[in-house]
Parts: sequence; structure tokens; C-alpha cells
Amino acid sequence: MTPVDTVSVTPAPFGILPDGQPVTVFTLTNRQGMQVKVLDFGAIISAIQVPDRDGNFADVVLGFECIEPYLANSAFLGAVIGRYGNRIAQGRFYLDGNDYQLAVNNPPNHLHGGNQGFHQVMWQAAPFTKDDAVGITFTRSSADGEDGYPGKLDVTLTYELDDDNALSLRYHAVTDQATPVNLTNHSYFNLAGQGSILGHEVTINADRYLPVDAGSIPTGELADVTGTPFDLRQSTVIGDSIDVPHEQLRIGRGYDHNFVLNHQAEQGLKLAASVRDPLSGRVMQVYTQEPGVQFYSGNFLDGSQHGKLRAHSYRGALCLETQHFPDSPNQSHFPNTILRPGQVYQTHTVYRFSAG
Repeated sequence: MTPVDTVSVTPAPFGILPDGQPVTVFTLTNRQGMQVKVLDFGAIISAIQVPDRDGNFADVVLGFECIEPYLANSAFLGAVIGRYGNRIAQGRFYLDGNDYQLAVNNPPNHLHGGNQGFHQVMWQAAPFTKDDAVGITFTRSSADGEDGYPGKLDVTLTYELDDDNALSLRYHAVTDQATPVNLTNHSYFNLAGQGSILGHEVTINADRYLPVDAGSIPTGELADVTGTPFDLRQSTVIGDSIDVPHEQLRIGRGYDHNFVLNHQAEQGLKLAASVRDPLSGRVMQVYTQEPGVQFYSGNFLDGSQHGKLRAHSYRGALCLETQHFPDSPNQSHFPNTILRPGQVYQTHTVYRFSAG
């Protein structure tokens, strides 16, 4: 891939769902030659091709080459997550005098919106081009009671790739009843395009993180990272810290924790995290308006799923899921995740790629 004269978005067939609906893959290309492939099933990011320091392109996200494996996407590869990203304890919450029971799809808890969620459904896709960017707007209405959640939620997602190799994800939602909302994207990144992520260097702009219990539900404490393997405020080689003896790393089998970002949401986009692969020189910076980011080090990838070029191996990719905190509907001191009629849910995350 080489730089091109103009931005473009190109649709192509990607397969047929069991109910007969066709799935389309849209290829977004910017003037640098960077490409992002996105499906209208699950609003899934299925590929991101970016150059290394020598201009060689590689695909830096896990995914599949056809639709069938995505129908059993237990790792949520590349998908939009909703209505509620991360875990809700026992799948239960109490809101405005009513008890709600959600699917317990990650026993004993609810995870990432349930068995169907937003990752196992079709989205209406509307491609667009600008002078210096290209993208897709996805829309969907989530019915009252879907996955056990109250209220009809109308959701708009906008994925936009600009000529500075930044992929922007904007989320927008309105509801007709009070409901929890916490949307994110679950892409798995490996900036080398192969191998493990243990040689990657990670930085997370967080003085605190959320310790979890044995079921990976936050204890409620906002713990200081100082003197722990969760102090990633300076660039840290993942392999140097992930196996340090620590009860929280034992529970998560590595990193699978929400970091409390230092900035406040009302300050707008701020740098939350960065990742660098020293071998290729590729760098990814994550900017967000969200109060937290879940750093997941691929601890439950086991090689049983074969992706585009290789098996999805243990610690073969990492996630940086920008989000509100896990189990917030049950933890009143966490930032609010309840959206009410008349309010607008809006948030913005950017993944910016470079090399050097």
C-alpha cells in the first residue's frame, strides 16, 4: 500500500447471516494509504493496515476473513459494545424503583451487553467522504427490553479515518426511559502484526485503578498505582510487569482492569494511553473523553480461534477499551452511567497511529 490521491470508501460482500441478511465490509482508505475495514454486522473493525518506520504495512488488529467466526465472537473482536461495556455484578441493577435482571453471560456476571448485545446485530451503514477524511455512520434502535435493558435506545456511531492516520469513534444515544449506557469498542491490537504483545511498551495516564474481586467486579476502591505493576504512567514493557507477583494480576491472569484516567470528562479529548512496538516503530495513541480505560492483555486468548493469518494466541493482542467504570449501576460513587429521557449520551475516542 502506498499513498493515494484521494480518500475512498469501498463496499464489498462479506457473507450471509443465517437469517439471509447480507453483510458488507467497507474499506476506508486515506491519502497515506492507511486502511480500516469495518463491517455492518456488530459495527466490527475487522482490519487496520498501518505502516511501520520503513513504510511497510501490516494489519494491527485481530479479526476474521469471513462472517461465520464472528457469529460466535466470544472474544468480542473489534465490535462495538453495548448497551453496557464491561461487567455488571450478577447481571442485576436497581433503577427508579425497579429491579432489572440481565443475562449472566460471563458467570456469575453480565458482560458487554449480553449474548446479543450490540456486537451480534446488524447496523444501518451510511458511508461518507470529506476532503481530508472518510467514514461510516452506523445507526440502530435497540428496543425496550432488549437484553433485559429498559427503554428504547437510539444509537448513532460514526467511524472516521483522517489523513493524519487517526481513527475517530464517536458515540451518540438517546432514550425514552432511564437506562444504563456505556459504549466502547473491543478491538485487539498487536502493533507488530504478529507474535505476542509482551515486547510492546504501554503508557496509561492514570494515578489510580480499580482492584477487582475474584469475579472481576470492582471492589469499589480507587487504588493508588504507586509501587504496583499498575503504575504505567511511564513507558513500561508489558512483559516486564505482567508477571510480577501481585494478587490483582493473579485474579485477571494478567491485566484486565479499569484505569481511572487523570483527566476529567468535561475537559474534552485527552491522551489516555499510548502503545509502542519497538521492533516496527509503530505507535498508537488513545485519546478519549471517557473517565476510564480497560487495559486487557489478551489473557484468555488461547489459540483455539484462527484469524486472518494466524491463531489468536495467548497474550497475542491487547485491548484499550475507553469507558465508564465496570458495575457503575451498582456503585453510586462511580461516575454516572444512567441516561434519562431528554439527555444525550455523547462520547468520543480517537486511535492515532504513527511510526518512528
